[in-house]
Amino acid sequence: MRITIVRKAHFNAAHRLHNPNWSEQKNKDIFGLCNSGNYHGHNYELEVYLTGEVNQETGYLFDLKDLKDIIKEEVEDRFDHKNLNLDTSEFKDMIPSTENLCYVIHGLLSKRMGSEFDVKIRLWETPRNGVEYPPIS
Repeated sequence: MRITIVRKAHFNAAHRLHNPNWSEQKNKDIFGLCNSGNYHGHNYELEVYLTGEVNQETGYLFDLKDLKDIIKEEVEDRFDHKNLNLDTSEFKDMIPSTENLCYVIHGLLSKRMGSEFDVKIRLWETPRNGVEYPPIS
């Protein structure tokens, strides 16, 4: 039986949307308040969807406690209460938009889960603005 389980998590992080190849004015025009030189923060809500075959011996797709621990190690410990621009290697050369952050989180978790599982990430920057990767097909 193929099924999907979901685990929610939360972390806080600051960032600045800024393209170093652009002028200050173009950055302000494109990114607006998100380009503040003082950075700004979000209370990110993360949803991790894991899809695969249920193990007939356990009745589990994946132990949710183990998934919780993986999310803590790969996402919360890495990004929580961090300035994404300054404190993380993942965004040294990448703009830390929510789209890019979602993509990075997907890569980190997919590596840990293994190829027998499909991983989908939903990352909410605000209660009204979120990103999903991979996208709905």
